[in-house]
Amino acid sequence: MNKLLATLMVGLFATGAFAQAPAATPASPAVVKAEAKADKSVAAAVKSEAKVDAKADAKVAEATTKAADKKASARAKAAKTRAKARAKAANAKADDKASAVAKSEKTNARADAKADKAVVKADAKVDTVKVNANADKAIANSNTNAVKAEAKADVKAVIGK
Repeated sequence: MNKLLATLMVGLFATGAFAQAPAATPASPAVVKAEAKADKSVAAAVKSEAKVDAKADAKVAEATTKAADKKASARAKAAKTRAKARAKAANAKADDKASAVAKSEKTNARADAKADKAVVKADAKVDTVKVNANADKAIANSNTNAVKAEAKADVKAVIGK
């Protein structure tokens, strides 16, 4: 019982002494100045990162739009070529009909292959732009993290003095 009472008494005095201790020592002017400078540099880095992100996203959006236009144009051109080839085959004389149909099918296959190539190239270009945009974003994020770490180290150095 005495041990329990002694523990409670010590705890009471310890909490009383802790409650009377000053909450935080006021920061020196040098620390305040260093923290302000750090906050300013971090804000600039974050703003720069946001600008890079927005620019990268805009590049991706533009590339996607251009690719969609190129794909639509290639498919339309292939459809036009196929229609011309079918019309020629339909208008062919009876004795040349089989040859005209074969030629039409060959033309259709070439037009489709050309359109497919254009689609693949457009998609590849978009993928390249996306990869580059993600790389730009990652570099910007890395730079921001470096600025944050430097600012934190500068503030610690001033506090340590």
